[in-house]
Amino acid sequence: MAGDTDRITVRKGWSFARDEGQAVAELAERIRQPRMDVVIFFCSSQYDLDRLGAELQRAFDCPLVGCTTAGEVTSDIGYREGGIVGVSLSSPELAVHLRVIHPLNRFDPHQAEGLARGLREELALPDGFRGERMFGLLLVDGLSMLEEQVIASLYNHLGSIPIIGGSAGDDLAFRETWVYRDGAFISNAAAFALFETTLPFRVFRVQHFEPTDTRLVITEADVATRTVTEINGGPAAQEYAKAVGLEVEDLTSQVFAAYPVMLRIGGEYFVRSIQKANPDGSLTFYCAIDNGLVLTVAKGNGLLDNLRQNLDRLAQEMPEGKLIIGCDCILRRLELQQKGGLEEAQRILEKANFIGFSTYGEQFNGIHVNQTLTGVAIGG
Repeated sequence: MAGDTDRITVRKGWSFARDEGQAVAELAERIRQPRMDVVIFFCSSQYDLDRLGAELQRAFDCPLVGCTTAGEVTSDIGYREGGIVGVSLSSPELAVHLRVIHPLNRFDPHQAEGLARGLREELALPDGFRGERMFGLLLVDGLSMLEEQVIASLYNHLGSIPIIGGSAGDDLAFRETWVYRDGAFISNAAAFALFETTLPFRVFRVQHFEPTDTRLVITEADVATRTVTEINGGPAAQEYAKAVGLEVEDLTSQVFAAYPVMLRIGGEYFVRSIQKANPDGSLTFYCAIDNGLVLTVAKGNGLLDNLRQNLDRLAQEMPEGKLIIGCDCILRRLELQQKGGLEEAQRILEKANFIGFSTYGEQFNGIHVNQTLTGVAIGG
């Protein structure tokens, strides 16, 4: 509950009812408050999305930002699947400006420039366009293979304000993913919310991998499909398997989660994950790849200890924190599940008042990444 001195009121909720009307009613009962600046939600693709979208539009008269998931997460009930989670925010120090980009495959730098110009004209708080008082949340079609160009264009044209985001999922079916727009769910789209606020906030990125000395050079790739056919001049799957000490037939999603690769950008290492090995010996990636890229095999540190340390550090930096919105890679969730760490992860998140979803990819500022938790902590 909010106190007299709170600068923001946060209400989190969830439902795992299978009926769309009941699910939205239960969510609304938990998060509705007198004045809502925005509702952010994440939902399973298993719902009848036409009906769910209509119910959401009826239930809320404020801006709605949401997408489908590969699992839903809250600090209250942990890592779940098949439901809907959401949060409402209310503060006189907050203004939210929402844009939906559709069709995504036609979004180019010219359109990004127009979007940024429109947002600048819409600013509501004093002092104009000040990056330290803004952050963006991007929810993007997770099967579009366009995340890199979308996040880079937005980041460049918005004056490099901090942006975090996640790629929508479809419960590991890998067929179609959706974002919400005006009572409907659409593919080939992205939802971008610009948060303008005088509240304290911090954007952050958490990854539990570090580079090794093992290098992999992409020598043949199909950029359009994120498929690598040759690494170090040999068959991609064979060369990768050799680098991690396994045989090609041993390559599974668990192996790819345990041994991702990293790419160095601007002096920092970012995770690039492999989605699958193909029958022809090629590898399909979750991120954009290109000929000549030098990748580094990654070594994992303890996910749970890493998460705890990062969230503890965040709490020290911002002790007035009220909420964390997080976009957490599905491969992190699968690793926790495989190692029996889901309950401990929930206990860590409980201290942070966390809400988020399991993603098909994550965005941080101008970069698309994998096997990462990107998020924003909001204080008050």
